[in-house]
Amino acid sequence: MKKLRKSSDQKMLSGVCGGIAEYFGIDVTVVRIVWALFGLFAFTGVILYIVAMIIMPRDTSSEWE
Repeated sequence: MKKLRKSSDQKMLSGVCGGIAEYFGIDVTVVRIVWALFGLFAFTGVILYIVAMIIMPRDTSSEWE
């Protein structure tokens, strides 16, 4: 079962867009463009990113042990 987590491989700020892209199996660039459009045209994109950054757990599968 897949779980939505912040990506540790595909991250620019905190890995939210990378985690969403990995969850849905799409390119991270598409997610970032869509997210940027939400941020530019309806300020909700920024607010949703901050909320996701706080509540999404980190991906611990590829971190150092």
